Amino acid sequence: MSRDLQHRLHSRLELAAQMLDLPLTAQHLEDLAVELTPAVKALLAEQADAQAAAAPVSYAVVETDGVRTTTYAQCTSRIDVTVAEDSPAALLAAAFRTRQPDVVATDVPSATYLGLTVRPQSLHAWAWWVERLRLDPVALTRQDSSVYGVGNVDGVVVHVRGDGVSDLMADESAARLMGLLAETEPAS
Repeated sequence: MSRDLQHRLHSRLELAAQMLDLPLTAQHLEDLAVELTPAVKALLAEQADAQAAAAPVSYAVVETDGVRTTTYAQCTSRIDVTVAEDSPAALLAAAFRTRQPDVVATDVPSATYLGLTVRPQSLHAWAWWVERLRLDPVALTRQDSSVYGVGNVDGVVVHVRGDGVSDLMADESAARLMGLLAETEPAS
């Protein structure tokens, strides 16, 4: 690749020198081609990387055992094939997926039930989910690094799993101040 690139660069430099009537010898052009090849190769690599970053996000739809699974932008969406795409739970799941970067997965087994997995980046983000899903801090349960709760949004029962939320709530006093943990009675 480098040798081919070097030859192509040499021919372009020779053409440019002729068109601009530059006083460059064949040895000057050869030296320029040799010296510029690594820089041009790096520019081409950067351009290829930029194009790869701008390429469409991978998208996959798979249907197995009556569940249609879609993976898009690191978010997995599962919906039972018997559930209408315009059902309340499906519409709520779609709204969360498209508007909230914290959403990792949505599961819609029925028209009025949504399983939601989120990975909030801060206590404030988790507080937003608690408020939006109308979760009761007393009813939240912790298991490993996740927190689980059940809320209700516009008639849709939402069972949420907050990945990494236990780690975010390591500062229990801050979590209590934000209303994310229920106040406990001091031990006597």
